[in-house]
Amino acid sequence: MRSVKDLMDLTGRKALITGGAGHIGGAVADALAECGATVSILDMEHAKSAKMVDSLAKYGNPKGAAVACDLLDEQDTRQAIRSVISSVGGLDIIVHCAAFVGTTQMKGWAVPFEEQSVEAWDAALRVNLTAAFVIAQEARDALVESGHGSVIFLGSTYGIVGADLRLYENTDMANPPGYAASKGGVIQLARHLSTVMAPNVRVNSVTPGGVRRGQPDSFHEQYIYRTPLKRMATEQDLKCAVLYLASDMSEYVTGHDLVVDGGWTAW
Repeated sequence: MRSVKDLMDLTGRKALITGGAGHIGGAVADALAECGATVSILDMEHAKSAKMVDSLAKYGNPKGAAVACDLLDEQDTRQAIRSVISSVGGLDIIVHCAAFVGTTQMKGWAVPFEEQSVEAWDAALRVNLTAAFVIAQEARDALVESGHGSVIFLGSTYGIVGADLRLYENTDMANPPGYAASKGGVIQLARHLSTVMAPNVRVNSVTPGGVRRGQPDSFHEQYIYRTPLKRMATEQDLKCAVLYLASDMSEYVTGHDLVVDGGWTAW
């Protein structure tokens, strides 16, 4: 029987994090690199991707690729995946963190329901959901060849339950339905691909609860009031969940949605 330390070891494995220059993506990148993976970063701006890749040098692993990509563009996305695979010589792990979220700045997005636009809706589904499909499809052969391919999508509690709009009263925060629809789709896409890409590739999702990051006090207080563990999530909570699904600790887990929400959806 292998030790837990051995099961966590990602030495020699190659990971790609979309949105890896962001808060959650950056924490995930750091965790995978700490466990030995060569981590490549895909983000909108090359400078941000390169900075994150450079920051991972402290772990002494082979350097990953830094790629700028617009996930709204299918061909740009496919080329980015091919570029990473060619640059680092394969791919074992994909974590799709990039997403339109409530704070994304786009006309017709983070506005009242009656003002939301189809253009913003389409863009969110393109980045959050369609890009996940494109990335998994383009990377399939490399993941199969790796022998321990693992794909992890980031969902959301609002992909499995309705929004509690009481939390948003007297704030300028928004919860666009396109976010919920796309995240629900991502969770189901993971389930579907877990059978399509089996037995060579595992596909799972992580569903985070709200992450504490500068929300108004009123929102924070109401959020923790209705959360059994009485706090919001942190990046550390999420990076540990992703590490579990990326590593051999979960080698018999596929088609699973790992909910990390402090019990938010338990009642």
